[in-house]
Amino acid sequence: MQNYDQTIADAAKAIEGNKTWEAINPESVSRMRLQNRFKTGLDIAKYTAKIMREDMAAYDANSAEYTQSLGCWHGFIGQQKLIAIKKHFGDTKRRYLYLSGWMVAALRSEFGPLPDQSMHEKTSVSSLIEELYTFLRQADARELGGLFRQLDAARDAGDAAAEKDVLAKVENFQTHVVPIIADIDAGFGNEEATYLLAKQMIEAGACCIQIENQVSDEKQCGHQDGKVTVPHEDFLAKIRAVRYAFMELGVDDGVIVARTDSLGAGLTKQIAITNEPGDLGDQYNSFLDGDYIESADDIQNGDVVIKANGKLLKPKRLASNLFQFRKGTGEDRVVLDCITSLQNGADLLWIETEKPHVGQIAAMVDRIRAVVPDAKLVYNNSPSFNWTLNFRQQVFDAWSEAGKDVSAYDRAALMSEEYDSTDLSIEADRRIQSFQKDASANAGIFHHLITLPTYHTAALSTDNLAKEYFGEEGMLGYVAGVQRKEIRQGIACVKHQNMAGSDMGDDHKEYFSGDAALKASGKDNTMNQF
Repeated sequence: MQNYDQTIADAAKAIEGNKTWEAINPESVSRMRLQNRFKTGLDIAKYTAKIMREDMAAYDANSAEYTQSLGCWHGFIGQQKLIAIKKHFGDTKRRYLYLSGWMVAALRSEFGPLPDQSMHEKTSVSSLIEELYTFLRQADARELGGLFRQLDAARDAGDAAAEKDVLAKVENFQTHVVPIIADIDAGFGNEEATYLLAKQMIEAGACCIQIENQVSDEKQCGHQDGKVTVPHEDFLAKIRAVRYAFMELGVDDGVIVARTDSLGAGLTKQIAITNEPGDLGDQYNSFLDGDYIESADDIQNGDVVIKANGKLLKPKRLASNLFQFRKGTGEDRVVLDCITSLQNGADLLWIETEKPHVGQIAAMVDRIRAVVPDAKLVYNNSPSFNWTLNFRQQVFDAWSEAGKDVSAYDRAALMSEEYDSTDLSIEADRRIQSFQKDASANAGIFHHLITLPTYHTAALSTDNLAKEYFGEEGMLGYVAGVQRKEIRQGIACVKHQNMAGSDMGDDHKEYFSGDAALKASGKDNTMNQF
């Protein structure tokens, strides 16, 4: 943040000599400028890309310096998350936002709720980025506005010490604007479509774009069946398209996350182009399931035959016209995907797994790092995992292998509440609590995110309120379950008029109209009760 007096001097210089501007107050101008630090989305993208690159370097030096984010489906949710982070932890260091394509599809489409299959309007992705940063910038303006009112009060009271303290807070103000990792799905079309959408996302403020190696028009949620991947060259063309978009817009240090769904994807739509044995296309095709043939007699009408592994292979083609990979090749394909992406312009990896298991992730990352030593992951701490059951079963299995008596537990029923206070469940919870720390130390995870947590928190809190308010508790359901907690926990949003911008509007009215301003924050404003 700039020196406060200098911002006033800069404004005064701009006003000086313009006789028709005599009513413009330089200090009011300077305050408005400080409250609007980022003028464009590109300003935000350049600022946050630098932060993310610095965080990546810090992680390389010390794996305890990992980063985190939560998925947000509305600007207000993102704003409240950052306000909470600043309140509880004092700063936003190493804490980002995640923009989930799943939540855009489920909550932001004009078609209504949709599954995560790239059927929603692609422009809704960039619109959400812009919305998130609008709300974060408003959080800056609101907090600084409160400091400016404190500054005026200190001056009115003649308290020089308090004035100095408030000025220090203004000049050391930390913005709510943080990096967003934004999901572009599989690119919403060909590489030109990917480039165009990436540009729009960057112009809205995105410094980091995540793209996956599924077929765009066959895209499925990473935790559903039926995923279809594309040959590496197709995916690399889209990575290059995103890089070109970053560089065209001057965000040269923009970050690309290359996601592979190969662990759970058993299908491909295309046979890769190959020019010689062992090239990238040949490696992709080598994973195809099929039958080796000896003569043309083994070929039926419509069959496809390729040369792979030095032999003639007839790949298995399904009724959907998709080709199938051999079972058990998922991890090998993941490793090849990741190495190839990092060697061709990606900065970070995303490996979509079917369970949160540090050992499984680490085994793949170790193989990748044997070729690309500084490989790092963004990892989905997904709500699609049953975390309780997964970790209780992991402890059960570990104890069984160690020879510990587990006869008191039914492995298939470990989700049951009756096990909640047992030693096994306590150990499982300890492992869940330390999962992010352990995975960052042992499995190369730079960034941990939860894709759609606020989807679930909105549903849970609404269920609790509806149960109480429409039941016997009546109005007490809201007062005890919401408002009283807001007041006691210091939730800024309890003063909802202030959060929506009422006080900022009053400040502006006073700038514009002076004593004639009709302000909303007078003695009869019921927000004064809080």
